[in-house]
Parts: sequence; C-alpha cells; structure tokens
Amino acid sequence: MVKSMEHNDFAKMKKKAMRVLFNRKIVKMIKNPRVRNKTITLYVFNKMKLKENWVVFESFMGRNCSGQPKYVYKYLQEAYGDKYKCIWVVDRKGVEIPGKHKTCKRFSLKYYYYMNRSKYWILNMKQPLSVPKREDTVLLETWHGTPLKRLAFDQEEVTAASPTYKSQFYRQKQEWDYLIADNPFSTEKFQSCFMYPKEKILEYGYPANDPLYAPDREERARKIKEKLGIPADKKVIMYAPTWRDDNYYEIGQFKFDLDLDVNRLEKEFGDEYVLLLRLHYLVVEALDMSKYGEFAVNGSAYDDVTDLYLITDILITDYSSVFFDFANLKRPVLYYTYDLERYRDVLHGFYLSMEDDLPGPMLLTNDEVVDAIKNIDQIQEKYKDRYEEFYNRFCCIDDGHATERVVNKIFKES
Repeated sequence: MVKSMEHNDFAKMKKKAMRVLFNRKIVKMIKNPRVRNKTITLYVFNKMKLKENWVVFESFMGRNCSGQPKYVYKYLQEAYGDKYKCIWVVDRKGVEIPGKHKTCKRFSLKYYYYMNRSKYWILNMKQPLSVPKREDTVLLETWHGTPLKRLAFDQEEVTAASPTYKSQFYRQKQEWDYLIADNPFSTEKFQSCFMYPKEKILEYGYPANDPLYAPDREERARKIKEKLGIPADKKVIMYAPTWRDDNYYEIGQFKFDLDLDVNRLEKEFGDEYVLLLRLHYLVVEALDMSKYGEFAVNGSAYDDVTDLYLITDILITDYSSVFFDFANLKRPVLYYTYDLERYRDVLHGFYLSMEDDLPGPMLLTNDEVVDAIKNIDQIQEKYKDRYEEFYNRFCCIDDGHATERVVNKIFKES
C-alpha cells in the first residue's frame, strides 16, 4: 500500500486495503460467532421483508418467561389464536414457556434472524445495541417495576457499571416506541431518569399485576404452594432483597450477603410459617439452601414472581421495587434496611422518603424483624392509613385489565 501511494496509485492502494480488511473480517467471522452473525444480519437478514405478524418476546435477557412480556404473550394467544407468530428469546435450555411458540437462543444466528424480521419486540429490559431496530419495527419497552431507587440519568454516578453506561442507555432508549408505566408517579420519574417523552409513555398499569386481581387467585395460590412443596396449612414470609451495587465480583456480576438470621426465624416461627427466599436476578452467587432445612424455600429459581406474591402473607424487602406490585394485595410489608444510610446516601438515592412514604416499618436489626412478625396485626393497624394512601397513589391503575389495554394500543393501532 505504501509503494502504491509513493507512485500516486491510490486506486491500487484502495484495492489492497480493501483486501486486507476483507481478510481480517473473514478471520474475525471464523473466530467469533457473534461477529459472523452480525455480518450475516447486516448483509442478508436486514434486506429481507419484515413479517407483520411476528412478535419477539424477551424477559430479563432471556433468563425466563415472566413479567410484562409473559402476560402480553398469553393475552395475544388467548385473544388472537394463531394470528401472531410468537418467538421467545432464551439464554439457556429448560425455560418453561406455555402455549404455541418458537424459541431462539440469545445472540445465535436464529436470534438475529427473528429480531430483524419481526414487526414487534416486547422487552422488559434494555435491548442490545448489536441488534439495530429497523425503522418499521415496533419496540414496546415494558420495564419491570415502579422506581424507588434513582435510575440511569438521575444517578450522579453509576457504581459497578460500564463507564459508557449512560451513553449506551441514551442510544437504547431512543429506539423505544412505547414505555409502560404503572402509575402517574412512574410516568413522572421515567421522563427524568430515562429522558423519555411523556406522550410515548403508556400509563396503563402493569400486565404482570393482572393475576393479583383475578377472581380465581386463591385457587392459583393453592396450586403454586403445591408446586413449591409448601404445606397448605403454613403461611409464607417472602424475603426479597435487591442487590448492592458495590458488592460484586466484576462489572455486572454482583454478590449478595444474606443478613437475615434465617435460623432464628425458624426457631421463632417454624411451626406457623415457611420462609421463601427470592433474591434479585442480578445476584449471581448461588444460594446455599442446604443449611436452612425445610423452613426455607428457594424462590430465586422460580420464573414468575407474580405467582410468589399470591402465596405470600408477609413480604420482607429492603430497596427492591417488589413492594409496589405486592401492595396490590394489601398484605403487610416489612422493610429490613440494615444499611439504609450507605444505600441511600452513597450508592443510589431514592425518589421517595423511606421514613414517611412507605406502607410499613423500617427495621435495622434481626431483633426488630422478629418482633415485627410477632406483632404483625398491630403493625397492620398502625400503618393502615399510610397503606391506604400508598395504595391509592401507586396501585391506582392496576385492575386486572392492564394487558388488554396494552395489547389494544400496540397491536390494534399499529
């Protein structure tokens, strides 16, 4: 190439340069399947006609079939039969998906094929930037909770995330055609934390909360208990904490230390309750259940947290957004916030006042947790008025028909 430039033969130089780049690309495609798949996508799949009745669903990056995508999928099948071809993105074998569907492994060649040819994407997390959305594709971002913690552009510093996190997020949210909100509070915060326009936010309630209003929810709860091996005569305490941004192995892989004294809870309440442990999906550390016996049940591997709400009598959490959805059932919530000052003042910050707005007590020690469970009736009475205010503020749209509203908007209008 240098010799060609010396003789001012730029055409020859360009030809040689293109050959070098082509050879490098071929080597990369051979060595890296993802590069190969992206290249095929760019030059083949992206040129093919879009399928107007194909719908891709993905929940928590292919980990399971749950959340808002699951209930949109179920409603589509019940209301429209075979009109839509449904494709689920999975990242492992054994993901249980009811109904008629196709599956594709995340980042496989089939994945790029279906993503590029499907008219609709229904996701509950950010989409990968390696799959650019075609102009006519409709992307429904359902998200997965009412925000308590400050998110994305409302955070001054994003601990343990990529240095380019905010710039990546900005590019991703630009491709969202719609974003679902569960209440007016979420609508307001999503405009800020996602820098997202209000006119594209669908304040319709969360499809995943529809089962909490189903007339047969008691029968469903009985079957779920049976599936998990929980005795019918035992009540359920669910402990569902979130992850800690500063407790991680490496970027994106978080650890979690179980600060709840499970053995003491068993000693105090084992005759009346079982403890259902539900850790956040970002916590990659395996939970060793062997040391807890029959009192503790592992709910972390259970796909759908909505099912677990139905069987839960008392929820213990910290800064996870699960309590917003659980509040639809009007059952007691306890907040085990042993590291409140660090989490609030250093790691995240909150949109609400934990002390003034939440529908239950904040507990700092295991002694306080035990005492609260023993006196749960008095706590319910003490927080009755605040719980009602909280319900009216955050559960004001959910009524069992959120999925219907979402499907009518996305599929009928589109």
